[in-house]
Amino acid sequence: MSRIRSIDNDFLFALFEVQRLLRLYADKQASRYGLTRAQWAVLAKLERTEGLKQTEVAELMEMQPITLTRLIDKLCKADLIERRSDETDRRVNRLYLTRTARPMMAKLAALRSEITRAALADISIPDAHRLVEQLETVKDNVRSALQNGGPTNNNKVKEQHYG
Repeated sequence: MSRIRSIDNDFLFALFEVQRLLRLYADKQASRYGLTRAQWAVLAKLERTEGLKQTEVAELMEMQPITLTRLIDKLCKADLIERRSDETDRRVNRLYLTRTARPMMAKLAALRSEITRAALADISIPDAHRLVEQLETVKDNVRSALQNGGPTNNNKVKEQHYG
């Protein structure tokens, strides 16, 4: 006789375990290119929006500025990003990918696809899309609970968020 398990027993554990394993796997794969997952994340943020201030990157990544500064220092030393002075405020540095980073970003895009394929092996493409939609709903629900202290209005049009 099979035991019916409550979603309360499984949902958070499964989600956190998937996240932990994906982080471990991404770290292992990023090391093939001499990077950590955190460095990869900084590069990905800058690829999407070059010219961000260090403080903006730290906020987007929910990271302490000093921790980000160390990551940026290493990425600058590897000639993957560069700091440029802000034209209107000399105290501010803006971050840009270097020419050297461009081929690396192509390799990391292929690596991202490889990790995705490994994670979604044995899951059909339609089911994978449904999973992403459901995870976006979970994220919206949690974001709403954080902001409002309650569940989200499921009738609203969903905005795409990444990260």
